[in-house]
Amino acid sequence: MCGIVGAAARRAVGGILLEGLQRLEYRGYDSAGMSVTAEDGTVQRLRRVGKVAELRSANQQSPLRGTLGIAHTRWATHGKPTEANAHPQVSSESVSVVHNGIIENFEPLKKALIEAGYVFTSDTDTEVIAHLVHQEVEQAGDFLAGVRTALAKLEGAYAIAVTHKDYPGRIIAARIGSPLVVGLGIGENFVASDTHALRPVTDRFIYVEEGEVVEVTADEVSIYGLNEASVESRAVQLDDDHDAGDKGNYRHFMLKEIHEQPKTVLATLEGRVTTRHVLENAFGLGANEIFAQTRAVQIVACGSSYYTGMVAKYWIEKYANLPCQVEIASEFRYRTVAAIPGTLFVTISQSGETADTLAALRDIKGKGYLASLCLCNVPNSSLVRESDLSLMIQAGPEICVASTKAFTTQLADLLLLTISLAKHNGLGREREEEMVKALRQAPEAIEQVFALDKEIERLAERFVGKSHALFLGRGEHYPIALEGALKLKEISYIHAEGYAAGELKHGPLALVDESMPVVTVAPSDELLEKVKSNLQEVRARGGQLLVFTREESLSDDHGATVIKMPHCAELISPLVYTIPMQLLAYHVAVMKGTDVDQPRNLAKSVTVE
Repeated sequence: MCGIVGAAARRAVGGILLEGLQRLEYRGYDSAGMSVTAEDGTVQRLRRVGKVAELRSANQQSPLRGTLGIAHTRWATHGKPTEANAHPQVSSESVSVVHNGIIENFEPLKKALIEAGYVFTSDTDTEVIAHLVHQEVEQAGDFLAGVRTALAKLEGAYAIAVTHKDYPGRIIAARIGSPLVVGLGIGENFVASDTHALRPVTDRFIYVEEGEVVEVTADEVSIYGLNEASVESRAVQLDDDHDAGDKGNYRHFMLKEIHEQPKTVLATLEGRVTTRHVLENAFGLGANEIFAQTRAVQIVACGSSYYTGMVAKYWIEKYANLPCQVEIASEFRYRTVAAIPGTLFVTISQSGETADTLAALRDIKGKGYLASLCLCNVPNSSLVRESDLSLMIQAGPEICVASTKAFTTQLADLLLLTISLAKHNGLGREREEEMVKALRQAPEAIEQVFALDKEIERLAERFVGKSHALFLGRGEHYPIALEGALKLKEISYIHAEGYAAGELKHGPLALVDESMPVVTVAPSDELLEKVKSNLQEVRARGGQLLVFTREESLSDDHGATVIKMPHCAELISPLVYTIPMQLLAYHVAVMKGTDVDQPRNLAKSVTVE
């Protein structure tokens, strides 16, 4: 879960590398470093513990100058965040390597390299790559051949970029299981973990495929792999008319991304629905035939994406009348699974590179599943390329580590899936039209919630001195309570738990006292009366109740602080009720002074187990 960037150019690349790292910092931020090859062939390396700002400051004092370089921002997996463990890792003052991923067989490789005389100065698995590349290049007498031989000995997941002082002007990069793109310029070319890192210098990209090796110079890009298409024919030009790396007038990326949700949900619906129908071909060629054959749904995801899958289970079983199972990817992939015939296998991932989710998809091949479908935010990601069907969530780049707009756009996509499946299982045209109409109202309904921001900010003051909080919900709003608790704990470091409201009396009630805030998601649906009885249980123990509802019969007189939500259709209420959970977590974190966009110990794209 690290970010890499490399540049081969006719101009100085130090500033390009630093800007790229700044844009990749969401992928990891416990250390950063870069190495640059000077015009005389010497390799200069600079590393610092902490965020990219520390590296930038150090480079201002002693600038690295040269036209070729690679850089890295790290989220530690092997070895503590120290300067010695920061990338680039080097070998014999010749080879420099930056690496995203995990080398699973690094221990036997390390042992063999030590026996061959190599001295290790870090605790990382990455240093094994540097020494192994040096060894193989020495034996082969060729940079590319040596790198390819070294790669053949690695087991695990990686994206790497390598330079060698004896082969100036060249970067060799490769990927197995971790994302990598090539940026195309004029008299300069680049590599990076994603396109966002390189948007200031190019809008033309090639998405490197699994197992490919890339050689990059200032004038040329060569790709070695199974895809024989020309470099030019594989180039994709991005046409984004805005820069997601700019916070604009917002204090944090998280707040900006919360407020972008009306626009991103609308973008997710565009081209997928008419005023009356869902367009099934948006899911890919053959989607109609696959949905017609679907007899069950298995959803696999991690983190917030798992909670969106939990909401979808309620929708799919209610509206499509199909059995639906939802499971955490890291659990699913390590147990024996009995697939129901005709099961559609659905994966959900913001990045499309989530290691456990991707491994689960790969593990089900040949095990009797009807087909695979992924919901993803990144076109050309591994998950998209390896699934039979795919639907982009159109959230745009999400910089804050805590997911906001990706969550609601995933829910929108899952509603599109639900309606599409339901059409093949008895959903009439009139009912479909009603559901599509409700879904099209979601952006406006979300926008209306922002009018409550100041009220929610005042409520956040109650949490600042607290150590624990409970979130309650029923039905499809139970996962929204789980997501609300996750948001609070992610960015404010307050221990928070989400529960199905009916479970309160089966244990969690023991925790409730006058110091415990209890947040309840309670739209006026058929379960409201049950929720009211749960609220009385909390009130009787002196708990601090905060209730988000549109029910007029609930008021502050019931011993709770009631936040009146705008009216919305029942179908889209999970999307709408997510927004105040995000705003609450955000304001609590700001008041506590935590790092909202980059919370401790977490990274955005989880590309390792």
